[in-house]
Amino acid sequence: MPEPIRVRGSVVVPDAELVWRFSRSSGPGGQHVNTSDTQVELRYDLAASSALPEVWRQRALERLAGRLVDGRVLVVRASEHRSQWRNREVAAARLASLLAEATAPPPKTRRATKPSRGMVERRLFSKRHRSEVKQGRRAPKGE
Repeated sequence: MPEPIRVRGSVVVPDAELVWRFSRSSGPGGQHVNTSDTQVELRYDLAASSALPEVWRQRALERLAGRLVDGRVLVVRASEHRSQWRNREVAAARLASLLAEATAPPPKTRRATKPSRGMVERRLFSKRHRSEVKQGRRAPKGE
């Protein structure tokens, strides 16, 4: 069995809250693809989860609203590999990264700052200097 899905820090999604489904994967594989259920679908009922702190759960429900089925279940599919085991690992890793990203705290708000007086003076000096350099390249007027 793959290791537990760690969201962030010590928060872990228990296996009891995950629903695994397997089906036949499309694509290349010859006769093997017709007989084995290698595609993995991992379902996680985010709205009913008790593993996440309430604040994280609400944040994840808001941020993942477009991905949720019926507004509550997060579904992740994996069928890149020919083995079910590898696809299970990929699906679990995807779910962990989605949840980690969705539960991350919002970024700090940017505080407006003013450039220092010296910086403003240096910028204006360089603009004047550049202007003089370009004017020196022009042909004199009247010729």
